[in-house]
Amino acid sequence: MDNFAYLARSAFPLVWILVPAIGAFVRARHATSVRERLEIWQRWWAIGALGFGSLWMTVAFLAFPDGMATAIGFDRTPFMFEIAFANLGLAVMGFRAASASARERVTIGLGAGMFLWGALAGHVYQWFANGVHAPGNTGGVLVNDLAIPAVMIILAVWSRRVAATARPAVATVA
Repeated sequence: MDNFAYLARSAFPLVWILVPAIGAFVRARHATSVRERLEIWQRWWAIGALGFGSLWMTVAFLAFPDGMATAIGFDRTPFMFEIAFANLGLAVMGFRAASASARERVTIGLGAGMFLWGALAGHVYQWFANGVHAPGNTGGVLVNDLAIPAVMIILAVWSRRVAATARPAVATVA
């Protein structure tokens, strides 16, 4: 594989971060409050990064298992079927997060993080312990596995803080 092909295949997963980020940035420019901007970013991130990114992985592992095995640098195994459905679960959570509360979005981000951060640790281990430099094991996938749940959690926590400061103080009766 030549350098350009390797770079393109390694960088492709970043589309699931770049498209939602660009979409949210463009859409949020017209927002009138921080709360509205945060909501826009959370919806774009939930649907685009987690939802469609995970749905793409589901389809890729189910429809092109040999291609995905090559991309990640391993032989095809029955475990890939399980990875497909784990990603389907992430996709469902991402689409659900689009209309969820900030508290629920934190939980969804943590749930996604448990799978994706574990996958990140596995990719890094295979990279250093076994020299697996396949484009689906290094590069963009590492950024996605780290950033998608982290950004979702950060945005949801920020949204909760903004909402808490926007509430009027409740007077206590002594």
